[in-house]
Amino acid sequence: MGTLEGPPAYTTGSEEDEVSPIEQVRLTVTNTDDPTLPVWTFRMWFMGLFSCALLSFLNQFFAYRTEPLIITQITVQVATLPIGHFLAAVLPTTKFRIPGFGSTSFSLNPGPFNKKEHVLVSIFANAGSAFGNGSAYGVGIVTIIKAFYRRKISFFAGWLLIITTQVLGYGWAGLLRKYVVEPAHMWWPSSLVQVSLFRALHEKEEQRMTRAKFFVIALICSFSWYLVPGYFFSTLSNISWVCWAFPNSVTAQQLGSGMRGLGLGSLTLDWTVVASFLFSPLVSPFFAILNILVGYTLLVYIVIPLAYWGFGMYNAHRFPIFSSRLFTSQGQPYDIAAIVNDKFEINLQKYEEQGRINLSIFFALSYGFGFATIASTLSHVALFYGSEIYKRYRASSKGKEDIHTRLMRQYADIPSWWFYLLLVVTIAVSLALCIFLNDEVQMPWWGLIFAAAMAFIFTLPISIITATTNQTPGLNIITEYIMGVILPGRPIANVCFKIYGYMSMAQAVSFLNDFKLGHYMKIPPKSMFLVQFIGTVLAGTINIAVAWWLLTSITNICQDDLLPPDSPWTCPGDRVFFDASVIWGLVGPKRIFGTLGNYSSMNWFFLGGALGPVVVWVFHKAFPKQSWIPLINLPVLFGATSMMPPATSLNYNSWILCGTIFNFFVFRYRKQWWQRYNYILSAAMDAGVAFMAVLLYFSLGIEDKGPNWWGTDGEHCRLATCPTAKGVVIAGCPVN
Repeated sequence: MGTLEGPPAYTTGSEEDEVSPIEQVRLTVTNTDDPTLPVWTFRMWFMGLFSCALLSFLNQFFAYRTEPLIITQITVQVATLPIGHFLAAVLPTTKFRIPGFGSTSFSLNPGPFNKKEHVLVSIFANAGSAFGNGSAYGVGIVTIIKAFYRRKISFFAGWLLIITTQVLGYGWAGLLRKYVVEPAHMWWPSSLVQVSLFRALHEKEEQRMTRAKFFVIALICSFSWYLVPGYFFSTLSNISWVCWAFPNSVTAQQLGSGMRGLGLGSLTLDWTVVASFLFSPLVSPFFAILNILVGYTLLVYIVIPLAYWGFGMYNAHRFPIFSSRLFTSQGQPYDIAAIVNDKFEINLQKYEEQGRINLSIFFALSYGFGFATIASTLSHVALFYGSEIYKRYRASSKGKEDIHTRLMRQYADIPSWWFYLLLVVTIAVSLALCIFLNDEVQMPWWGLIFAAAMAFIFTLPISIITATTNQTPGLNIITEYIMGVILPGRPIANVCFKIYGYMSMAQAVSFLNDFKLGHYMKIPPKSMFLVQFIGTVLAGTINIAVAWWLLTSITNICQDDLLPPDSPWTCPGDRVFFDASVIWGLVGPKRIFGTLGNYSSMNWFFLGGALGPVVVWVFHKAFPKQSWIPLINLPVLFGATSMMPPATSLNYNSWILCGTIFNFFVFRYRKQWWQRYNYILSAAMDAGVAFMAVLLYFSLGIEDKGPNWWGTDGEHCRLATCPTAKGVVIAGCPVN
């Protein structure tokens, strides 16, 4: 495979005075283009397919680990630049012809490695990381069926479920491009970060320490060091010294445990702990880190202690202070298997025998804050950005084309029938899955139509919100809640409805975001679409293959009570996904958050979240000279701990610390170093630990070989999960 010989080179530049109406775009995106640059090159396909396959393998491999490191496109963006230059230097430049293609000539090496090839390689990689989510969301359904419910699902059904949920939203997203990609006022702030990084990477190097050399050195250091916390001394991953100082105190260990408590004083020397769940802190701007710090402190160090020790809300002392597990009223683990009948539905008689499901105070309040986040996002965006969104939407429909849209007109657009065909085929295959394999997925055909309709209706408004405010409200809790009310008692039907309703919309928004990046970088639309589609199908296929392999080869995977203390295969994200399937699907919201449950008062968080931004907005209007008032972003504050659980206080503490060091102190006092090497360091750290972790598993982990001493015996906070209520008896815990 090579590249098609194009017309004589020419450069399209703008001599006109028309520029983008958005200042950030004017400062970041160039107003020129060279349409003669080759994009469908052997280098692009080789590096793109390889990076997509590698990231989808690594991210699925890490997804089941206690610290599920997510390797994003930035790692590939940085790593493939020197590889691209190397291939441009060594590949033969000979031109050749392929029978059947007439006089068209091809070459494995059409010239220097260019920015457009690099963008498409990164788009491939983004598909490999499921647009930053790590692995395809639908893999979670296969995992909870096989590892938690211990039931059966065929590989074919799992593959169809994953592929259809990943590409369903692409069909209608493509038809919405003219509303949210082409208009200049739909500027997609996050894509500008990628544009600026591409520009920085393709600048000429004049320093002694080039970015490529720095990347290699940092990668070797990261790769070598991970051998210590990843194998010889795993306790360095979670240093909870308060537990060591007070080995017999439940309260001290609740306060000091970084994995199962509030994490006071907890530290880590393991990059996977720092970058898991919240991604690399080096790529998050400091204002975002500060917002998360405030919200995290509010919940973890003010609300939770008051709710647990101050008021004893929801009988909190009977359960661990921090846990995503489900419990009986006496503090014992809830036997989920006992309330599931042969039809994979709830057995109400067995449920009544065990009684209502109880949650730890942290888990309960995390749902409350999740409700508040959804409601506050809608009201905050409506009040603070509503008029701006409306004006920009009107401007986008009436305004003149900006320079970037005009430059893109020289490339052939994607025919609409491509998207219609994709939409019809995906819905047809999804309906066949729901009808002919219903015993495996439970969801009725009308549930699929309802979920797809919800996703379609929300895609345009949420895309507009994301394109103008960089905030993306999620539909996950809403979809769970709706299906739980309509069809309770069927856990797999609930999670299937969630991924068809939530992920289809999320994938559509991510698809459009990538298209805006291609718009700014002047990538031919057909190339963008094909790379996104092929990458998504390839990544989903590798995700299910790796998941199937691990689920069938690792004994007791995801069962942390049956695994050794230092086992990394605890599946924290899938544990929360499983518990959600029980709460919303098997038992149903009515028996948890309704009149038949213990947590009906959590619904007030919806009202509080909706009214909170109204109060801030009123104060802003009353005191317009106080510039700090509009900086109060309640959706960010309420949603700061949205990853907890499965993320722990140790993840947050280390993430906030590293982010503050690099994006405040280094950024402020060593800005030139930060500008050249910050993103490079982040990519090298991710890549180094990823390669070493895989090497350790294949060389030693498969045969379960490893040292056995105090330094590999976990966190040493065995009392952190103990209840403190009188009379509650839990194995290994003191009785009060």
